Amino acid sequence: MVAVIKTGHSLRRIVNYNENKVKEGKAQCIAAGNYPVDVEKLTFNQKLNRLQKQAALNENVTRNSVHISLNFDPSEKFSDKQLQEIAATYLQKIGFGEQPFLVYQHHDSGHPHIHIVTVKVRADGSRIDMQNIGRNQSEKARKEIEQIFGLVRAEEHKQGQLSGLKPVNVQKAQYDRTETKRAITTVLDEVLKNYKYTSLHELNAVLKLYNVTADRGSENSRIFKNNGLLYRVLDERGNKTGVPIKASDFYSKPTLSYLQMRFAENEAARQPYKTRVKNAIDLAILKRSKLSVADLIAALQKERINTVVRQNAEGFIYGITYVDHRSKCVFNGSDLGRQYSAKAIQERCGQNVETTQKRTMQKMEKAGPVVLAANYTSNSEHGFVNTGTTILPERLLQPEHTSDFIPHQLKKKNRKKKKKHGTHL
Repeated sequence: MVAVIKTGHSLRRIVNYNENKVKEGKAQCIAAGNYPVDVEKLTFNQKLNRLQKQAALNENVTRNSVHISLNFDPSEKFSDKQLQEIAATYLQKIGFGEQPFLVYQHHDSGHPHIHIVTVKVRADGSRIDMQNIGRNQSEKARKEIEQIFGLVRAEEHKQGQLSGLKPVNVQKAQYDRTETKRAITTVLDEVLKNYKYTSLHELNAVLKLYNVTADRGSENSRIFKNNGLLYRVLDERGNKTGVPIKASDFYSKPTLSYLQMRFAENEAARQPYKTRVKNAIDLAILKRSKLSVADLIAALQKERINTVVRQNAEGFIYGITYVDHRSKCVFNGSDLGRQYSAKAIQERCGQNVETTQKRTMQKMEKAGPVVLAANYTSNSEHGFVNTGTTILPERLLQPEHTSDFIPHQLKKKNRKKKKKHGTHL
């Protein structure tokens, strides 16, 4: 089971979101906890008023709404009663057992899941502290509930695969705004919270795996100048297609300002995972004396690391990004160190960077402009020359250093030339 907790300023918006799903036939309200009337007899206003009245007991709590989703393994099947029990048990364990709450079962995804709507103001007007609730109370509750109800443990999911998440169906989303928005929402809900990215480019490295991109528009566009953001579907060739959706139109509000806040948080959070990616690259190169870039990409995929290359129209590869699905971290090559940048990786793979760009472009075009560059070759017929560069095994066992090390022999000596003063007679 995976739990996702969000807070907000508007109870009406959250209830509306779930009730609209009910109207569309994609959800049903299966429980109303701590309400005076059974859920079947409640109207929309009665559901909302109960929550709003309790929230009004403390006007100082501005982010008073709580929206929780509990996500289960696709193989699991539940009755309404079982889901009600799981929801009530979870809320009790995280300190919300006495709060009024609504439970909605959604049917719009590839895995079973429920949404819970509640408030963080108690009946006596006090505020429920939610600081680190996801890391502490929720994580403990999740593990206990998995054991009590015999659920598939979150740790047993294949790491690197998002539960039930598939690339957007481009044909369905191409002309239908509702379908486009729904498909993009599914991807954003999983990626934005789970992955550690520090720039829009790094976020797009993940989103593109699911045929989605975040787009600021051209620098002269109104969207860009106003710090706006659009989300778009990509076709099989990586081109933008379908109807663009404004970030502010999504329920979760994944705007540029929200992403920038995530960038800052993720910078520190991803630091402990750099070594894993660097070691995976070093080991892959060490194991084979002749290794093409495509071979390296394939080797990293086995370690659940996707490699995203960026190149210009002439086929010059100028950037490389690594998406580690195990740690859910995204790194620009240069952020890992000079030896992991696009140019250095090509050189370490024995590729003559300047003379093979056009041939590289031709090979990638044959395979189609996909995210993963999987059609490089390493034989001399195509111009990839091994330079004999190797990595000593001892290096992989050395402690990680935060600063780049430059051998003393390679340092340039900057000596000031002494001015010669002639003698004057």
